Amino acid sequence: MSTRDQILGRICTSLDRVHNPTVRYSRADQRMRNATPVLVPERGRTEGLTRAVLFKDEARAADADVRPVARIEDVPTIVGDIIAQSGHAHVQAAPDKRLHALDWSDQQIDFGPAGGSDHVGLSMAYGGVAETGTLVMLSGPDAPSTLNFLPDVHIVVLRTEDIVANYEQIWAKLRASAAPDKPVMPRTVNWITGPSRTADIEQTLLLGAHGPRKLIILLIDGETD
Repeated sequence: MSTRDQILGRICTSLDRVHNPTVRYSRADQRMRNATPVLVPERGRTEGLTRAVLFKDEARAADADVRPVARIEDVPTIVGDIIAQSGHAHVQAAPDKRLHALDWSDQQIDFGPAGGSDHVGLSMAYGGVAETGTLVMLSGPDAPSTLNFLPDVHIVVLRTEDIVANYEQIWAKLRASAAPDKPVMPRTVNWITGPSRTADIEQTLLLGAHGPRKLIILLIDGETD
């Protein structure tokens, strides 16, 4: 092999390490599985019930309507009241088995992705972040991402036990739940802090620019006001 061939061979090998999809995906997967902890601010280190209290305060500061609910079985009644107040009779819900199992006999409800004509959506959150009052929504067959963006009113059910202190703990939870036969991460992870808003035009706040105008969080087993 000539010197020229040796040089070109080393270049090809180096390029292959950078651009080969298998190598890139393997390295990315390894980094996600073996992520090192980063510096977390004090407000992101809450423990126990303090997490739920901080989550409510931060979510409300971002204009979310947080309503503590004693039991998940009470959700259909509360959703019915919200629907009546919104002026719409129908709710489009995520086909999550926990929502499916509830008694919806008094409500007009369909399970599946939201469309442009759906005004009220209902979802189940994967988790909440106390540090910023943020909801964490994963995409999947039981959690259509369209519900996060298309309805004017988005109702999200969140269990207090699923609230963590900071963003890093959500990523750690996702990595820990990975199985050998499925990827570490879902296709989409949406982070929702309050209703959709923008102030791009003349710094005037406009709600509902890129998603729901109203975000209602039903906090199961939450502390009372």
